[in-house]
Amino acid sequence: MLGFWLLPTRQGHCSGSERRTAARTARTRSGSLPSVKLIERATRRRSGPPAAAGTGAAVASSRLGWLDALRGIAALSVAVYHLALPFVWLHANHVPRYLDPGIFGVMLFFLVSGYIIPASLERRGDVRAFWAGRFFRIYPVVIVTVVLSLLILPRSHTVIQGWVFDHPLLTLAGNGLMVQDMMGVTNVIGVMWTLTYEMIFYYFVTALFVRGWHRQSAPISIGFAAAALVLGAWLPLSTITGSGLPAIRHLVLAAGIVVVAAMVCIFTGRADLTRWGGSMIGGLGLVLILLNSRAAAFETLIIFATMFAGTVLYRLEHGQIDKVPALLCCAFVLTSGVVSGYMYNRDQALWHTWSESWKAFSFAYLAAWAVFAVGMLLRRRRFPRWLSWLGTISYSLYLLHNPVIHGMEWLLEDRKPFESWQGRSVQFVAFTAALLLLSYLAYRLVEIPFQNLGRKAVKALNRRFPAAPLHDGPAAAAPPGPRAPEPAAAREATPVPVGSA
Repeated sequence: MLGFWLLPTRQGHCSGSERRTAARTARTRSGSLPSVKLIERATRRRSGPPAAAGTGAAVASSRLGWLDALRGIAALSVAVYHLALPFVWLHANHVPRYLDPGIFGVMLFFLVSGYIIPASLERRGDVRAFWAGRFFRIYPVVIVTVVLSLLILPRSHTVIQGWVFDHPLLTLAGNGLMVQDMMGVTNVIGVMWTLTYEMIFYYFVTALFVRGWHRQSAPISIGFAAAALVLGAWLPLSTITGSGLPAIRHLVLAAGIVVVAAMVCIFTGRADLTRWGGSMIGGLGLVLILLNSRAAAFETLIIFATMFAGTVLYRLEHGQIDKVPALLCCAFVLTSGVVSGYMYNRDQALWHTWSESWKAFSFAYLAAWAVFAVGMLLRRRRFPRWLSWLGTISYSLYLLHNPVIHGMEWLLEDRKPFESWQGRSVQFVAFTAALLLLSYLAYRLVEIPFQNLGRKAVKALNRRFPAAPLHDGPAAAAPPGPRAPEPAAAREATPVPVGSA
């Protein structure tokens, strides 16, 4: 193929017959070396479409290196903590009192989401494409996980919460909106509670973008952190739905109308309607977190402060904010998280954060920041391939680990519990192998096909109904950021732990 690239540069010095001869020679050589074609195809499959000049290497490095590594660490931390075996081996039930691995994992997820989600929207500059991508990214694995859990696990070992069976339609509506944890609706699978925070963060990011306020990440992050310090024990929980089931039904209905109307506006592609839609879901998110949070108020506020602080770090890296304000903002958020845990994560609040003590929350929060900072400092280095691979399947791993634990308990129901460290080691290895295999299959068979389908759907929609630009200049003049994974999330990446948030 090199001959075709050379032809234009030699055109002024070669005759037409010489050029035709060179072209035939190049075709003959490429045809006589099928291995070259195979290598080219494999390279294209691995690397994807050509990246923009000057950004491709950085994006690939970020995507496949430190961000994936951090998501892998976060997902594995949550999964291992829910299995709880390491603490049994060590006979150290006091360990979660000082550092809760579940809180560590989810806070690390939220930092990663805060770093990449606004970058994903600004890179596209298209709110409709952003939301289409989010739908095809989040929902398929959730649906497959819930359906298979219902079909495979017996009722005695089901991972599905009992409230779900008593109120199936309400559960379907609440979890379908993916803000169930803020509406008094039980999560179908416990670990889905963090998807509510991811979704409301998408609401906020969209609202800020359509209003042109998306560069204000630092003051927004500081505002949430300050509110956590001052209002952490004052904001009432479940204010709207505290009166019971009728109030929950009314809130779900109202929220459903707002979200559907907002998405209709956004998917028209019209600039004015997109601004309406973004403002609607942003307002809904603010009402829910201030009036109807299920989690402790300080935790809810600190989560959003943390996510916007992750955005500040993204802007710092890409020269969109000065170093001193960015570092002061992050230092304030970090301090607020540790101190608010110390002040408020006590007594009844422990039942809302599912943690053992204030130290379990505060030290885990500090550890999440420390690991993220180390990852960011090493972002230009090559990370172990297995750790990056773990990050690529982290969303499926996060959603599947609780069903796998329940399935393992079902299979071992009539057996004596493992007492020796050898037996528990075998159990842990078997659990890990099964979880990694199922997560990889979910990634290959569900995540990738639906993400590809989502991209095709967006292209077809944009061809048929082009979206109008929201801003006069480049919508997101920011340097292209890494592609969003998941809901931290997950994306997305996070959990309903035995003792964590």
